[in-house]
Amino acid sequence: MNALTKTDFHFDGQKSVYHGKVRDVYDINDDLIVMVATDRISAFDVVLPKGIPFKGQVLNQIAAKFLDQTADICPNWKLATPDPMVTVGLKCEGFRVEMIIRSILTGSAWREYKKGCRELCGVKLPDGMKENQRFPEPIITPTTKADEGHDMNISREEIIRQGLVSEEDYNIIEDWTRKLFARGQEIAAKQGLILVDTKYEFGKRDGKCYLIDEIHTPDSSRYFYADGYEEKFRNDEPQKQLSKEFVRQWLIDHNFMNEPGQVMPEITDEYADSVSNRYIELYEHITGEKFQRADNHEDLALRIENNVKNYLKSKK
Repeated sequence: MNALTKTDFHFDGQKSVYHGKVRDVYDINDDLIVMVATDRISAFDVVLPKGIPFKGQVLNQIAAKFLDQTADICPNWKLATPDPMVTVGLKCEGFRVEMIIRSILTGSAWREYKKGCRELCGVKLPDGMKENQRFPEPIITPTTKADEGHDMNISREEIIRQGLVSEEDYNIIEDWTRKLFARGQEIAAKQGLILVDTKYEFGKRDGKCYLIDEIHTPDSSRYFYADGYEEKFRNDEPQKQLSKEFVRQWLIDHNFMNEPGQVMPEITDEYADSVSNRYIELYEHITGEKFQRADNHEDLALRIENNVKNYLKSKK
């Protein structure tokens, strides 16, 4: 199975290209964005050395579906998906923060809590909580958006004080974050899942705020299976989950957390294919639909290039 790990397209009107950890973003005439979801996979802020077949298609199609299903809550950047691995949308000026919202104490928040932390991004946390315990209500724990290295936790007050987002805009995106998360939880519940936490990115265009990037994908979100959650919580057992956490856990088990002196373990073809199968399982559980594998036996980059060029030509 082929995996797309890099792109180097040249579209009509292309101003620039940004190669992110997972997505390659092409700027068309400072007006549109062509976002290619590659098969790269990152964990602990590092891109793993091997791509995961169909991962880009999974992420792109989940995000497109949920952008459509939340368009009544707030405007978003999406215009079209001319290829299974591509979304084309409006170019916005992204805010330099990510809005992370959590309904359960787990992951990095639990790791901090276990060390004694009782305040996260300005949000006070009660004593005596256990791993995977629900918060009384979801909490928002923003981070700065770093071009390289680790994103840093930051409070609402500090975001506004530093001028990263104006107070007026922050109030808007905070409200949208809660409403989007509530919608995501409703959709997940219908699939027998709990949307545990997720992140949203927002930006502005012509003075108006927009939801940008991906939403509710297994790369940006954590899902637990609802069935068995309470029992596992009572018995202090690990939750069965749908997220990228299984990749992080595999790296931890192989002594890699991107800390000084640690060496990335070998990613075999067999392991990459097993991760691919997990991503397809994620897609089918999250959307309730059968995953249709796009043809990836030929030149993936050529297929994408032709589909995007045809779309851009049709918009002229």
